[in-house]
Amino acid sequence: MVTAAAVRHLGPNWYASVMGTAVVGTAGAALPVHVDGLRPLCAGVWVLSLVMLVVLLAARALHWAHHGDQARAHLLDPATVPFYGCLAMALLAVGGGALAAGREWIGTERAATLDAVLFAAGTAVGLAAAVAVPYLMAVRHRVEPGQATPVWLLPLVAPMVSAAVGPQLVPHLPPGRPRQTLLLACFALFGLSLLATLLMLPLVFARLVTAGPLPLPLTPTLFLVLGPLGQSTTAVGNIAGLAPGVLPAPYGRGFVALAVLYGVPVMGFALLWLALATAHVVRARRQGMGFAMTWWAFTFPVGTCVTGSAVLARHTGLAAYEALAVGLYALLVAAWLVAGAGTVRGLVSGRLLAGPRPAPVAPRPVTARTRSGVVR
Repeated sequence: MVTAAAVRHLGPNWYASVMGTAVVGTAGAALPVHVDGLRPLCAGVWVLSLVMLVVLLAARALHWAHHGDQARAHLLDPATVPFYGCLAMALLAVGGGALAAGREWIGTERAATLDAVLFAAGTAVGLAAAVAVPYLMAVRHRVEPGQATPVWLLPLVAPMVSAAVGPQLVPHLPPGRPRQTLLLACFALFGLSLLATLLMLPLVFARLVTAGPLPLPLTPTLFLVLGPLGQSTTAVGNIAGLAPGVLPAPYGRGFVALAVLYGVPVMGFALLWLALATAHVVRARRQGMGFAMTWWAFTFPVGTCVTGSAVLARHTGLAAYEALAVGLYALLVAAWLVAGAGTVRGLVSGRLLAGPRPAPVAPRPVTARTRSGVVR
């Protein structure tokens, strides 16, 4: 049983574990190749993510009810507040997974209803975070360019997740204006998130090359840059898959061309960044980087690259993208197993829910007085 005292230090970063679990099911269901028995396994992983979401929402509600001071401190902490974007993405990832993988267990109608509810809630929270977090950073937080990390991207990527999972709800709406409205709204969310990310990403890259590597515990967050890259490719590809039957000519076919013209170079850059981030992680691991919740950054962003490769395989018909999707999915599953095992061990030991350790007090210099037992 979860007690109020146990969740005092439970931050919004924990929603990353829900995102990372949900994307294993979603990405597996999106693979452009058939693997016997994979879809039921993906459905089971999605159910696990749904359970994790419910438990975490309850625990975070307990946190706000009993530890309002700590919750408000999170809002005023520039290192923590960007993780509120993870709340939106967790809702969207589980909602999107309902139709992509969960319908195997709960049926299409229930999956569509659950997806619609979580899509609406996640989009609302994501838009609020995309405005509120940069606002707080501007007027309440005092941050320097040298403090920029990929974590700053989290609230800006949330609308892109809406753009990627929203199109699968389009066929469940009445034909005509309702479908067009939702599809174009997803494209608007795509543009909103893309332009905001393009403003923030140069700060992250500039900090990396001018101020040196990130601190060891934050090194895995370099993988977060893959999120907007893979998710934007997925979003425009999913929109293009429906546009010809929903939007009037020539716009429908134009989206199909855009999916390839945009997705191919962006996925190329994603692979470049994957290699760069991996090199930093290997270096950090050699220098003693231990497990932390930041290791969940290895999961969801890689999952978006799996779905991005899958839509490119669908639109281009190239076997190279099929192979890329399968290879990245194998990497995703391995990362999920490692992050999940580390989280379970940390929960059992109590280390992950413990408060920050107080800074050690420097010993007083030894003098004749202290040796004689007199301390002043």
